[in-house]
Amino acid sequence: MREALAAAAEAATAGDVPVGAVVVRDGAIVSRASNRTVRDQDPTAHAEVLALRAAAQGLGRWRLDDCTLVVTLEPCAMCAGAVVLARVARLVFGAWDDKAGMVGSIEDIVRHPRLNHRPEVMAGVLADDCADLLARFFEERRA
Repeated sequence: MREALAAAAEAATAGDVPVGAVVVRDGAIVSRASNRTVRDQDPTAHAEVLALRAAAQGLGRWRLDDCTLVVTLEPCAMCAGAVVLARVARLVFGAWDDKAGMVGSIEDIVRHPRLNHRPEVMAGVLADDCADLLARFFEERRA
């Protein structure tokens, strides 16, 4: 999660919402990404999607069934769907997202009983650090 937080901080420096993600396999980081929606002018350039894409490319396969996605914020609907479609084994996230979170806050896409894949989920890892980074970013925007 510390590596995901470092990626999130880089996003904030570049003007993007500070969310960072890493994909881990066998204890090693396979990919690392931060939000790039503003920088790339791409609404799909969320940290999770970019990290999953890079991991798939680096591993040469779309199934990430032996990987863990670690992200600083509870995934939105798009990112939760990507986790399911990539067959990610485990999802670890930090801060809860009461406005858009789809891993328990609003709905729970990744554990929906009708879907063909349901990753293991660990929530709240370094939640205060993740939430503080987001809160500081938005406070600075409002000032």
